[in-house]
Amino acid sequence: MKCPFCQHEDTQVLDTRVSEEGDSIRRRRRCNYCEKRFTTYERVELAMPVIVKKNGSRTNFEPSKLRASMMLALRKRPVPADAVDTAIQHIEEKLRSSGQREIPSGQVGELVMAELQRLDKIAYIRFASVYRSFQDVAEFRDVIAEIDPDRKKPQK
Repeated sequence: MKCPFCQHEDTQVLDTRVSEEGDSIRRRRRCNYCEKRFTTYERVELAMPVIVKKNGSRTNFEPSKLRASMMLALRKRPVPADAVDTAIQHIEEKLRSSGQREIPSGQVGELVMAELQRLDKIAYIRFASVYRSFQDVAEFRDVIAEIDPDRKKPQK
């Protein structure tokens, strides 16, 4: 660690403590050259992977965009905000734990659909219809059959 005063690289750790929250380590250091003391903090840095869109462009992951698209699908549905927050956290955790630096947008869409299917079937169908660009009613029927295979077909 370089001394912030003289830029010398030979510093000594005098004291190490974990923060009260437990999310960082505080270190008191002394420069062996100029004898000045200073404090450093060590924190975990969790970087989200970059999202690669279908056209090849890259963009940073933005939880606000994720929330907006999920809330659009969940509009007027009886799903509590806490459940949406938890779903977004699940998606973020899966993206972080993937270990990839870049993730295709399609993979993010699949994660969103999995969370919506767990939260609310109607919201899932709404999102899937836009995400998969449904062209006709048959595609809606297929998705409904996929999420509710025991449902009887209507009799004529």
